[in-house]
Amino acid sequence: MGTGRLDLLLDQFDWAREKAQVRLTGLGDEEYLWEPVPGCWSIRPRGEATTPRAYGPGDWVLDLGAPDIPAGEYAEVARQAAAGMTVAKIADDWSVSVERVEQVLDHTGPPEPDRTAVTTIAWRLGHLHSGFAGGWEWTFGERRRDPRQMVDFTPSAALALDRFWAEVDRWRDSVATVTEEQLDTVGFSQYPYGSDPDDPFVDVLCGTNLEFIHHMAEIALLRDLWQARRPSCP
Repeated sequence: MGTGRLDLLLDQFDWAREKAQVRLTGLGDEEYLWEPVPGCWSIRPRGEATTPRAYGPGDWVLDLGAPDIPAGEYAEVARQAAAGMTVAKIADDWSVSVERVEQVLDHTGPPEPDRTAVTTIAWRLGHLHSGFAGGWEWTFGERRRDPRQMVDFTPSAALALDRFWAEVDRWRDSVATVTEEQLDTVGFSQYPYGSDPDDPFVDVLCGTNLEFIHHMAEIALLRDLWQARRPSCP
């Protein structure tokens, strides 16, 4: 185990990946698509999408709602403003109006808890897959393809996992080649949905690890709830 910044980030990612792969063993199609409450976001046949920005290149698309700044990101918006980003640039980053950014910056006191849709295992895996595919394309690839058109979402849990782990491993292998200078390079990643072009790459890697860990923890809980949804037969 190394002690450099990249070593520590890779060790953290590897540890999380190992645990996640164990937790996802045996995932079946019914559980993968299970909607524990009404109004879930998931993957759906294109003609059955329930959200205004559902996306994907194939017959199945990933639910996505109208753009907004969730309450959990108010502090990040404040940091962006403090770092010198204009309100217009922040609005562009979040795909919201200037007025919405100003509302967030003017907010005082603790933010109200976010009200977000419950998402299925299929949605969480698809969301992560799209992020890793787009992150690789806009960091190590041609920086050309739209991340939201790169993943062919599927109702097959086994196929989705095979494709997902292949994408995760490609990302990890490429990250392992990054130099110290590149870690500190602002805009080393040009991923178009978010603040990557304005951040040092080490910050992007920290965020990617956090995204992977927290969504995998949510998937683990959904698997537990699936198992506990009805009493076991004696």
